[in-house]
Amino acid sequence: MRSRRVGVVQGAPRLFEPAETHRRFESLLGRAVEAGAELVAFPEAFVGGYPKGATFGATVGARTTEGRALFARYRRAAVDDFAPLQAIVARHRVHVVVGVVERAGHTLYCASLLIAPDGTLLGHHRKLLPTGTERLIWGQGDASDVTVVATDLGRIGMAICWENYMPLYRAELYRQGVEIYCAPTVDTRDTWAATMRHVGVEGRCFVLSATQFAVRDDYPADFPLGDEPVVIRGGSCVVDPFGTLLAGPVFDREDVLVTDLDLDLLDGAYLDLDVSGHYARPDLFQLTTTEGTPRV
Repeated sequence: MRSRRVGVVQGAPRLFEPAETHRRFESLLGRAVEAGAELVAFPEAFVGGYPKGATFGATVGARTTEGRALFARYRRAAVDDFAPLQAIVARHRVHVVVGVVERAGHTLYCASLLIAPDGTLLGHHRKLLPTGTERLIWGQGDASDVTVVATDLGRIGMAICWENYMPLYRAELYRQGVEIYCAPTVDTRDTWAATMRHVGVEGRCFVLSATQFAVRDDYPADFPLGDEPVVIRGGSCVVDPFGTLLAGPVFDREDVLVTDLDLDLLDGAYLDLDVSGHYARPDLFQLTTTEGTPRV
């Protein structure tokens, strides 16, 4: 049996505090590695933070000085050097997928990194279309990093949050032969696990979805939030190619989900469904993806 043990982290950073966020990243990564994980997936925007509920003082036709000041704090906490994260991963000798808020030039991007056990950056994907008000603070990705990466664990692809609702993006990952589909997110709705199960069945792949679990104390006291103690409630899960939940969904606590993937299931799964092969109709439908040079 080609068995691989994976870990899915449900946790949160400390917003605006990179040093504490790196400490949490290493601590949670260490827990997964101690449990035997060979691949560990972290949530969307784990490094850099998800500014849940913030408007940054923006309305149609107007911005506020206070909103710009809040964005300045957020921008300064974003990541423009992946080396510290790569060094942490290299110390633990494990594959890692982690969501970051990336600062490139004057623009922020919601990105996901795939880092090898020696610290090499294998994948660097920017979210193609930020959702809703996220478009105010994050730029759009492009086709240069729409790719599935071959590793000794299997073929790994990344889809960030509502990219999982972009059928053609999913189709491109399927076409590139994704086997381990990583979906970092902050979507905590009960329907999210159903989406992940659908992706597993549709793509005949394993799905690892890491969701943040954040409480009020993970945000500065002056950050514009209400009094609810839980800000982002989790929902992380692991799914097999038939839609079976192998772990989760877990809500309302920090957790590290660890489970084994039997990659031998993939061969049998393709018997009756291969949406890029024998279950496709290329004479009727064709997918065209813009060519681009990968960022890494």
